[in-house]
Amino acid sequence: MDEVIKNKKDYVVTLKDVNLTYSGEKDEVDALKHINLNITEGEFICVLGPSGCGKSTLLKIIAGFLKPTEGEAKMDNEIINGPDWHRGVVFQSPTLYPWLNVKDNVAFGPKMRKFPKDDIKKLTDKYIELVGLQGFEKQKPYELSGGMKQRVSLARVLINNPRMILMDEPFGALDALTRQNMQSLIRDIWKNTKNTVLLITHDVDEALGLATRIIVMSSRPGRILKEFNSEFTYHISDINQKNERYAPEYMGMREEILKIINCRNE
Repeated sequence: MDEVIKNKKDYVVTLKDVNLTYSGEKDEVDALKHINLNITEGEFICVLGPSGCGKSTLLKIIAGFLKPTEGEAKMDNEIINGPDWHRGVVFQSPTLYPWLNVKDNVAFGPKMRKFPKDDIKKLTDKYIELVGLQGFEKQKPYELSGGMKQRVSLARVLINNPRMILMDEPFGALDALTRQNMQSLIRDIWKNTKNTVLLITHDVDEALGLATRIIVMSSRPGRILKEFNSEFTYHISDINQKNERYAPEYMGMREEILKIINCRNE
């Protein structure tokens, strides 16, 4: 009995029979149908699926931006009733305050929570260093590249020490090299911080290179078609990335995921 209780506590987020319907121009539209999902402490989950399948809607329900039409969304066995700093969100387009420099953008959360000034400085310095932005503390967002802006966004989430990080295609607008560097950065941060991460992506290789579990969704209304457990993220590094991606196990899982997405999207 004690083991059962322990396992329940290990679930950071639980979604039970979640449906979401919204009003379209003519009729009601079913965005999500019968979503059941348990997210365990320390997992890195990537969600894949065709455009419009409800990936971002799923993230918004977990973040607390949307409430399910039916079913339950819980965090630590409590109903999710709205946004909360325990669930930090990184969007595709960085949502930085343009009038604040890098340091003040990162420090914003602790300041709002009225942390002592010395603690704010230590935490800000720590997370600016963690995302590799030392020397750019005084720069304004308009002076930064796209990748650097996303580093600031990530630091601004991490400084609040959230229970879970939610990322909605955070690298989609970046060039290929910057995207690869950001993937390496978030992988290293996840390994070091042990945060629970859910990342929305349309890139199968990104999912295989980052996730410990991959969720494949159907076209609208979004349903979970299949889940894959993956360990490639533990073995991929900047040096061996190409070799790992040509491994038979990697190629086999990649092909199976693409087949599911393409068949359901035809």
